[in-house]
Amino acid sequence: MIVIEAASCDDAPVLKNLLESSYRGDSARRGWSHEADILDDERVAPGEIEAMLADPAVTILTARDGTDMIGCVAVTTKDTALAYLGMLSVAPDLQSAGLGRRLLDAAEDHARTAGIAAMEMTVIDSRESLIAWYERRGYARTGETRPFPVLCDPPLTFVVLEKRLGPA
Repeated sequence: MIVIEAASCDDAPVLKNLLESSYRGDSARRGWSHEADILDDERVAPGEIEAMLADPAVTILTARDGTDMIGCVAVTTKDTALAYLGMLSVAPDLQSAGLGRRLLDAAEDHARTAGIAAMEMTVIDSRESLIAWYERRGYARTGETRPFPVLCDPPLTFVVLEKRLGPA
């Protein structure tokens, strides 16, 4: 049985491994939502997960099958009306089985419960299949773009997606 719950500080090393294997390197290529063909650096900087877990504005939800962490998503409260969704990850061998949708729903429910009216996220503009996946789940392009934080050749840009959240 898969359980979705908030991460603890002790989860940081396992979260890092999950994120790296889901987004980067050859292991990520077993799934469909990886960035391995466009980026080869680390997905998460050393200490970044620990800092997020220590930040009261951030909740990282994890999906576990028994003791195995198989997915995660981060929700960061930006202000009283807006939260940011990030790090939605599912172990590559388990992608396309509905767990990403369950994590997305849990993240939205978490934000709604906190009284948040909208959720935003950024996605690399060239990741059209991932953008389409979010659009099918009610997210829409805002028209805003943001610079990618690392210089790349060719340059990368984020598109901003947003979804209005209904009442809890």
